[in-house]
Amino acid sequence: MVGLAVLWPGGAPPHERTGVGFDRQTQQATVTKVVEVNCKDVGASGVPPTGDTSTAEGSSAVQQENGTCKKATIRVDTGTDKGRTFTEIVQPDQSRQLHEGQEVVVAYEPSAPKDLQYSVTDVNRRVPLAVLAGIFALAVVLVGRMRGVMALISLAISFLLLNFFILPAILQGSNPLVVAVVGSSAIMLIALYLCHGLSARTSVAVLGTLISLLLIGVLGSVFIDWAALTGNIDDNTGLIHGLYPSIDMSGLLLAGIIIGSLGVLDDVTVTQTSAVWELHEANPTMGWRGLYRAGIRIGRDHIASVVNTLVLAYAGAALPLLLLFSIAQSGVGTVANSELVAEEIVRTLVGSIGLVASVPVTTALAALMVAADRPEKGTASTGTQPVPAGAQPAPGRGGRGRRRKR
Repeated sequence: MVGLAVLWPGGAPPHERTGVGFDRQTQQATVTKVVEVNCKDVGASGVPPTGDTSTAEGSSAVQQENGTCKKATIRVDTGTDKGRTFTEIVQPDQSRQLHEGQEVVVAYEPSAPKDLQYSVTDVNRRVPLAVLAGIFALAVVLVGRMRGVMALISLAISFLLLNFFILPAILQGSNPLVVAVVGSSAIMLIALYLCHGLSARTSVAVLGTLISLLLIGVLGSVFIDWAALTGNIDDNTGLIHGLYPSIDMSGLLLAGIIIGSLGVLDDVTVTQTSAVWELHEANPTMGWRGLYRAGIRIGRDHIASVVNTLVLAYAGAALPLLLLFSIAQSGVGTVANSELVAEEIVRTLVGSIGLVASVPVTTALAALMVAADRPEKGTASTGTQPVPAGAQPAPGRGGRGRRRKR
């Protein structure tokens, strides 16, 4: 809470739009008409094809070789130019083919000539994404019930903290590592206590997660600096650095590693804590060493599956990049040494080390907590209350006070 109060930003700092990438002004639009035309007839029209930033002369030769093109009429549906229409030429070999009635996103550049101010940049995917999110929420609530509802609430709070604290604080020039640790800790506290309740069991999972996050932060900082990773590897990070030169891009990379590891860490620490508690319930006489050994045996299976999951998740995200290296027939050493891949290797291995370390740390904390709160020996194993001095045991099945039937 202190970290949130000290680092809380007043909002993202303003900047002038560059008109590049995500920094463009966009509006919603609809394709109202699509007709087929001869590519030779529109080659010199001066209208660039959809998604192409080259000159009309440069694209004309390509169009003439491709035969039949499509001429799409698009109507702007939002903004000050609502109702305005413009046309674009779609080449037959383009991956995005427009059709009548399709909702699209268009970019607006006010400084361009009037007939080139608007251009189609993407398809409007809001409806399918909203339906998928609704199906996800319904599944979580149906299976998880009240805990599912709490999980969705914590997910919403996590997004709010990400959008209103972590991102604006980094843009304002705060240390990305400190912001990531404070923001991740706040997300973790809210998510764990909302979903699992305010209890000693949850607090042990919180402590285990915090210790693992700090370990990930230290290891990430050391190896990002040692491997000389800049964090500026593509057009998006280059645009960020150009708009906000004061941002430490390597620190931003480290912040991403910490936040990305948090979700899997929560899973590991909660599972290990629950395992130790359930072992104690099954055998209340077991000491902390026995609980720790049994919990670690469970944790080893968890480690194997979680590390494999994390590596495959990062490999899946970088699959197009790996395909490019495969096409180029580059050696493994060459591929691993490039900053694009080295960044993912450091991200994967640092996160995996934190996950592996979280198992013994959380298991030890849970075993110590349970052992410290264990009932006195001799009363826990029977599950009955101690008999006061001088009192006779109650008659019952198998007891000495039971009268023998004659």
